[in-house]
Amino acid sequence: MAGRSSAEREALARQNAAIMAVFERAGFDHIAPDIIQPADIFLERSGEDIRARTFVFSDPDGNELCLRPDLTVPACRYHLSHAGDVSAEARYCYLGTAFRFPDELLSPQEFNQAGIEWFGDSDPVGAEARVMKLTIAALEAAGLARLKVTMGDLGLFNALINSMDMPDRWRRRLKHQFWRPAAFRALLERFTRPSAVKRTAISAHVDAMAGKDPEQAAGALISELGLPHVTDRSVAEIAARLSEKLADRSEAPLAADMVRVIETYLAIEGSVTDVVADLARLPSSPALDGARRWFEARIEALEDQGLNPRRFHFSANFGRELEYYTGLVFQIEVEARNAPLVVAGGGRYNDLLLDLGAPRRVPAVGCAIHTERVKAVLA
Repeated sequence: MAGRSSAEREALARQNAAIMAVFERAGFDHIAPDIIQPADIFLERSGEDIRARTFVFSDPDGNELCLRPDLTVPACRYHLSHAGDVSAEARYCYLGTAFRFPDELLSPQEFNQAGIEWFGDSDPVGAEARVMKLTIAALEAAGLARLKVTMGDLGLFNALINSMDMPDRWRRRLKHQFWRPAAFRALLERFTRPSAVKRTAISAHVDAMAGKDPEQAAGALISELGLPHVTDRSVAEIAARLSEKLADRSEAPLAADMVRVIETYLAIEGSVTDVVADLARLPSSPALDGARRWFEARIEALEDQGLNPRRFHFSANFGRELEYYTGLVFQIEVEARNAPLVVAGGGRYNDLLLDLGAPRRVPAVGCAIHTERVKAVLA
């Protein structure tokens, strides 16, 4: 890597070898996913931070490509192209360069990322605990100590929203905005007073869609307003969005008790073991009860791995910067220069392989370690 002395490169290589040895001894196959990737999946399913910092370019045929900003998606694409049965269990580890426009001193535009991905796990709870154990073990093998682990659970949040009486489109939008707290709050307030939403210049045109074919109305609206079709949304997608706005006008407000339950859940935080009592006080439903059982089983699985979940912090409001997670999310921090620094993170992402072309949903869980940050802390 440019900008490093030979001694620094050798020290980083030794550290990374110690990390990879932990993964390889655990039975994960070492792979080398492609550096150049199709850009669409990163731009559609990654978080806002990564979208804004991805190196995107076009090939001679006009296809949009990118330098991989992380290695999880490339590992998924490797699995889809190399596995005989994409649903069969497979465990991979990797060490490679990721590329992002820099945003801080310890995030250069080229940085090494080590990680593991576990596909088709037959014991999902056990796989999650094992991945967390291996992540911690790899960081300790590199020389780190006094690690702070923070956990969240998109499965709990999704189960809570699914158990509530509201339009499906509202559930979809709340889940989509979970990663953006300010937008989530604004959306929740809008659902409590849908008829009071401030009218805009386009409101009259939305009202005029009532009783008409949505696509034809959207096409006529684009033509009438003289709008150039420069977005990546089709007329059908624009029509669907306008139809939702129209339906929202006459929708019954979201009940105040539902809002209180959502707010109560998002305020839950504390030791992973202590919050079990807080979760038990949420209203019962088949979906939420199942998510709570999964959460409690994960605690037992962590203990079976020799970890102490009482020392792990849970925050219901916690989500990582990548938007493809569907269940467990976690990050690991260390103190650096009197401030916490995230050195690793991961979680469960059961929909990503399907989004990338798998014929069916494939359970998946993994982690990634920012090895440059590990080296900076140790230095």
